[in-house]
Amino acid sequence: MKFRPLHDRVLVRRVDEDTKTAGGIIIPDTAQEKPSEGEIISVGPGARGEDGSVKALDVKKGDRVLFGKWSGTEIRVDGEELLIMKESDIMGVIEK
Repeated sequence: MKFRPLHDRVLVRRVDEDTKTAGGIIIPDTAQEKPSEGEIISVGPGARGEDGSVKALDVKKGDRVLFGKWSGTEIRVDGEELLIMKESDIMGVIEK
């Protein structure tokens, strides 16, 4: 199934964090927090202004981003858990 977000929304796949601490202790799945880092899978066309013009988003497919702990709405697409959120919920892009 293909999914394309509308307006200024983006579709994000969470990036798994390490399951081991710096000291070598393995953290069980039940004790781990959900990561607040992800990869953008798809973006909408942009936000529509009052005059009807469309302002393109600053993020693009493939960007790695940081977002708030409670940002977005969890959805399932082809059995995979993804997040859909507004671009304003993204705090920043991680550049390599």
